[in-house]
Amino acid sequence: MNRKLDNLIDSVICGDAAEKLKELPSASIDFILTSPPYDDLRNYKGFDFSFRSIAKELFRVLKPGGVMVWVVGDATIKGGESLTSFRQALFFQEIGFRIHDTMIYQKNNFSNPSKNRYHQIFEFMFVLSKGGPKTFNPIMDRKNIYVGYSSLGENTTRKKDGTFATQRKRVIQEFGMRYNIWKGNTAGQENMCKHLEHPAIFPLWLARDHILSWTNKNDIVLDPFIGSGTTGVACKELGRHYIGIDIEKSYVEQAKARIKKHEKEIQPKLFLL
Repeated sequence: MNRKLDNLIDSVICGDAAEKLKELPSASIDFILTSPPYDDLRNYKGFDFSFRSIAKELFRVLKPGGVMVWVVGDATIKGGESLTSFRQALFFQEIGFRIHDTMIYQKNNFSNPSKNRYHQIFEFMFVLSKGGPKTFNPIMDRKNIYVGYSSLGENTTRKKDGTFATQRKRVIQEFGMRYNIWKGNTAGQENMCKHLEHPAIFPLWLARDHILSWTNKNDIVLDPFIGSGTTGVACKELGRHYIGIDIEKSYVEQAKARIKKHEKEIQPKLFLL
């Protein structure tokens, strides 16, 4: 492992991501997972971020075949959606990323009731890759309603010459691969009746499931806006390495303490395994 990178493994760094990312070697990161601040939906201690500079650095540090999941939404400004998310996705494409998938994180509740539009309950999860993804471990927990049956009708595929080829029928298994819309609790629902210091905490289940999907054990996961440390917590739980960056010192200290606390809690479980 690169010595410079080795010194940053399993740490949370305080500083501007646009600058701190320059300290990472090129093609050194297996997976990037983050939910950046967007528009003016939250007050992050008055900080702003240079999206284009950071986007280029993220592409540089990602390994060929690496994946980045960019979880983002749009503010409603003067009655219309900002479409910041789409502008970011198009810029990622412009600098070399492949838009591998556009997923949806559907929340189990909504924070602000709408009076002249349907309640807003989702964020985009842009799955971006540097070439074809080198890792995909699909989560197979979607229960099939036709379990035990064979595929309905004649199972055929069309050949290049227009004729059909008959394929062997398959028996439908109990569980199938998930769809690309993931529904689940928000961080507030995960931490019911607990005080949350950070203004926009990422749900742990969402971080965990993306890390499981796009990485293998001992891979290096980067979160350039780590906030309260959710990505690091999930990495410790799943046997991955992490590097986190945040510009706000209080969030860095919060993330370090949360990851350390969680690591102590999971050690007895890991020993039993």
